[in-house]
Amino acid sequence: QVQLVESGGGLVQTGDSLRLSCAVSGRTSSNYAMAWFRQAPGKEREFVAATEWSIGSTYYGDSVKGRFSIFGDNAKNTVYLQMNSLKPDDTAVYYCAARSGVAIFKFPAPYDYWGQGTQVTVSS
Repeated sequence: QVQLVESGGGLVQTGDSLRLSCAVSGRTSSNYAMAWFRQAPGKEREFVAATEWSIGSTYYGDSVKGRFSIFGDNAKNTVYLQMNSLKPDDTAVYYCAARSGVAIFKFPAPYDYWGQGTQVTVSS
């Protein structure tokens, strides 16, 4: 059973940077697609970024391209989301998600495993 634990959220100001971590346990191979989604109050869960762990390919949502980057550390079994130039619109609960295989999806349904979420608040 894959387990995901996010950390690194907090309260920051516009223009600041923040790095989220997703510690992964229980995976049996490197063929996993890892993704970050976010959900603001009253809104649907939104795709932020994804990577295929064994290949290293990356994908980003339009609203975060050029500001956020996703990368993994195999030795630490951790996936990171580096967030730069944060804006108030980035305020949301950020969720780490995983699915076995190499296919990347930009919507939540295909992901089998989810973390508990970490709050990111960006003040203006």
